Amino acid sequence: MQEVVTEGFSGPAVCRLTGVTYRQLDYWARTELVLPSLVAANGSGSKRRYSYGDVVEVKVIKSLIDAGVSLARTRQAVECLRDGLGADLGSASLILSGSSTVMAHSNGEIVDLLRGGQGVFNIVPLAGVVAELDTLLQTSADEAVSARTDLSA
Repeated sequence: MQEVVTEGFSGPAVCRLTGVTYRQLDYWARTELVLPSLVAANGSGSKRRYSYGDVVEVKVIKSLIDAGVSLARTRQAVECLRDGLGADLGSASLILSGSSTVMAHSNGEIVDLLRGGQGVFNIVPLAGVVAELDTLLQTSADEAVSARTDLSA
């Protein structure tokens, strides 16, 4: 008998919270851009479960793509953030140029993520991404409580 997992976020919930399509989310999981850290897909019909951190990563990726960053460059930046920096994405900004991406921490430290060129063209503050996600989660939780209250009345 398979254990029912109720923690974390389902794929459709991640899509609602982040604005990505299910097809994008599935592709990103299959290409290992964002793997669900709670429950991975295990054959046809299985359900992935994403942690809060996974949802933040999806939201950051979506924000970068919306800002005009290619998927390949987004993948490089996210891998650098993940692998070498242990970055708190909510307190950082990414600075994007034609040939490099750097991250500015709230303490003033700047880290070159792709080890290339210079010149700043676009700044993507990641704190807004995390704040927006937290607001959506609170709204969803409030709606769920309200729905449960309505059903028990």
